[in-house]
Amino acid sequence: MYQFVYQKIFQLLFQKVPATGIGLFRVFYGLVALQEIFFLYYFNHLIFDPVPYIDVEFPGIPLFLCLWGIVAVCVAVGYRYQLAITANYVFWIVFVNFTPMQRDFDGGFDTFMIGTGFFLLFMPGDRAFSIDSLRYKLSMPFTHYADYPQATVSALAYHIPVLVCLGFLYLDSDVHKLFAEHWRNGLGSWLPATQPYYVSALDTSPLLNIEWLQKTVGYTIMIFQLTFVFFFAHRRLRVIYLLVGLALHLGIIITLNIYPFGIGMLIFYVLLVPFKWWRNIARWFTAKQPALTVFYDQQCPLCNRTALTLNHFDLFKCIDFKPAQQYAVSYPGLSSISMNTLLTDLYALDGQNKIYSGVDTYRQILLKMRYLAPVGILLGLPAIRQWAEKKYRAIADSRQRISCDAGCPVDPPLQDKTLYHQIFEQFGQQKPKVLSRKLAKIVIVLLFFQLNSTIHYGLFYRLPIAVEKIAMSQPISQASNALLMLSSTFLGITPHALYLHDHFAGYDRILAITYLDQNGIEHWLPFVNQQGRLLAPNWGRVHSMWANIAITPTIDNQRLRKFIMKVTAFWGHESGLNLGNTIFKIKMKKIDAPTHWVSDQLHKNFLSQWVNIGIVRWCNEQISYDLPEDINANLDYSMSKDVPRN
Repeated sequence: MYQFVYQKIFQLLFQKVPATGIGLFRVFYGLVALQEIFFLYYFNHLIFDPVPYIDVEFPGIPLFLCLWGIVAVCVAVGYRYQLAITANYVFWIVFVNFTPMQRDFDGGFDTFMIGTGFFLLFMPGDRAFSIDSLRYKLSMPFTHYADYPQATVSALAYHIPVLVCLGFLYLDSDVHKLFAEHWRNGLGSWLPATQPYYVSALDTSPLLNIEWLQKTVGYTIMIFQLTFVFFFAHRRLRVIYLLVGLALHLGIIITLNIYPFGIGMLIFYVLLVPFKWWRNIARWFTAKQPALTVFYDQQCPLCNRTALTLNHFDLFKCIDFKPAQQYAVSYPGLSSISMNTLLTDLYALDGQNKIYSGVDTYRQILLKMRYLAPVGILLGLPAIRQWAEKKYRAIADSRQRISCDAGCPVDPPLQDKTLYHQIFEQFGQQKPKVLSRKLAKIVIVLLFFQLNSTIHYGLFYRLPIAVEKIAMSQPISQASNALLMLSSTFLGITPHALYLHDHFAGYDRILAITYLDQNGIEHWLPFVNQQGRLLAPNWGRVHSMWANIAITPTIDNQRLRKFIMKVTAFWGHESGLNLGNTIFKIKMKKIDAPTHWVSDQLHKNFLSQWVNIGIVRWCNEQISYDLPEDINANLDYSMSKDVPRN
């Protein structure tokens, strides 16, 4: 096995491929992280306060979330990439392990993002669509952008993250699914989509009510996850796995309310897109001919940097920047302008040979870039234009000129200090076989970590084996858990036993919360609605808190009361309620989670009737409960009575 892994790594190490997919992957990862930070900021009192808005244990959380948000923006735009992605990795580990995020508000998303962040530490995320690539060019301003070759990276940067973060995860998840009856019946995707707590705002009943379609989807998912790790890199099968994977995770995003996990998985498929597709997409979106040709002073460092910067953000390649000294004589439209005059301003010609100069040139550049056209329109407004012309004239008349060319450095060239460059390019070029052997061992260690998780919790935990009777079982189990703690904390390798039979078996009732206003009129707290759906924005990790931890097949009363306290305190404050004068009513309704297909099951669960099972009051920032001692025994709805309103 070692030799097989070594040969594959050695082969891929020197296979150079475009950096396009890696750059987009970094952008999307940064955006996913950023939206989750916004989510944490919005719900910071619910997630981090022992008692929301009343007992604030971590007052510095918003500050650290803002710092993390700045880091995520730097990751997304590719600014100081190595520092930013390292800081993001540390932030995620700290928040997961030292705050209530993981304990009460996790659905598998955090460990996945940690694992992805770990691999990004060693990926060349700064090679495409990044500010860092622009910074490198700006450090050598007299080298024209056309003289830079296309950024390429090792194919390993694409394959290893997909292998571990998707392939190992899918295989582990599929092992768990084999023990779940509804998955064996082909209804693994159908069952969660019929449960009110788990569905999005989109009613997918027309599709859920087609039995053969749902079973086809369910079995396809199992086959897909079982085989992905073995065949995703196969040239002829790659597109099939790409399309099926995209459909699978788009389905999760659209159907269920765990969109962060779906989006996090979805961005990995950027790495599976064939390189030919990126080239075709580029041809479709880039201009066939430049809409504007801009002439700049070749001996002006500022002008060169301006051309490099504007070209970097010209995504559709609508502008062509040319040194005036070399190319102006080739354009008859500029024949009436002397060279001295050309060098005093930034001149441009459009497709109709119309001449622009100064601020007008910048305005045309923005307009022709397409996506920056609104900025170009604003620049044409009289007040803004007058201010811009004043600033432009002051800069243009005081700029420095140097008699120099591409071989004349203005500043020391920016050094590439990324781990990818140091390991894969510097060390890899010097000792390729040594690096390949080390990487092969690392991949085998990662596989061992995953097998430890899968065998322990996917097989021994589920098979009817009396493991505890085996003499060495306890120390082996302890060692396995220690390894799992290590792999989960730093690599995101953990059991992926989501939405299985041990979650849905007995999941036959759900709870909601209403409140009475000062006139005694009952309103639904903006948390769970009349259908039983969790309302936006209570999705993602907040959904996990309520649907996976507070409400389970066997409800823990103490845990339930803790989260009723959190929800009423948070949403009471957000809704502008006076907690001391508000009565909250706890409602329950019967639902069904069958392991066999049932027509219109989602609507049946929606239409089930609510009954009142208790009330909650706040007094002097203390909560009191009037609830059944054992919620699990409160299932005889014929004996239930409404709670009085006063």
